[in-house]
Amino acid sequence: MIHSPGLSHTTDPRLPQGRGFGLCVALSIFVILAGHSEDVLARTKSKLVPRPEPELKILALHAAPMPYRPQDGPFHFIATVQLPKDIDEQLMLEVSALVMSSSMTSLRFLSIRQPVNKHAVSNTAAGGDPFQKRVHIDLAWDGLDHNKLQVPVGSYEYEVRVKLLSNGEKGQRTQMLSWPKRGKFSVKE
Repeated sequence: MIHSPGLSHTTDPRLPQGRGFGLCVALSIFVILAGHSEDVLARTKSKLVPRPEPELKILALHAAPMPYRPQDGPFHFIATVQLPKDIDEQLMLEVSALVMSSSMTSLRFLSIRQPVNKHAVSNTAAGGDPFQKRVHIDLAWDGLDHNKLQVPVGSYEYEVRVKLLSNGEKGQRTQMLSWPKRGKFSVKE
């Protein structure tokens, strides 16, 4: 053991001297682990396959009026929805919209839920698949937030989704869900 005047530490002659060795060991472990995690991430990324688009689709979404002034009446989300080719007419069709301010302090959830057979169904336009059915839905927002207060002037975002629901023993269950449509609009005085 080595003893220096004014310092009270001991060293073991079997261990390398200095802090540099500990730093080298820590750095080596980090490099090994970092290289290993990249290999794992590369393997998992290559296995991901894109999800196919569902048969239930929002073909078109028109949000109006732009910009929105609450005193002029409701804001409309008018959706053209493509239904699956083989559909049970007893299923429920739900169209929902979430309207939220940029700061997330003001929000409102809207929805319409009716049996598929209650909607006016049309076939596709000329040149399309005659068995493909479409419905047009108008979801209106009165300009009020979740507290039933008029929303303040500002920028807002929305997300519209469509679901097919079935009635089961434990209530309604989602059978199919469309990909959402998102957008932005502004509320003026």
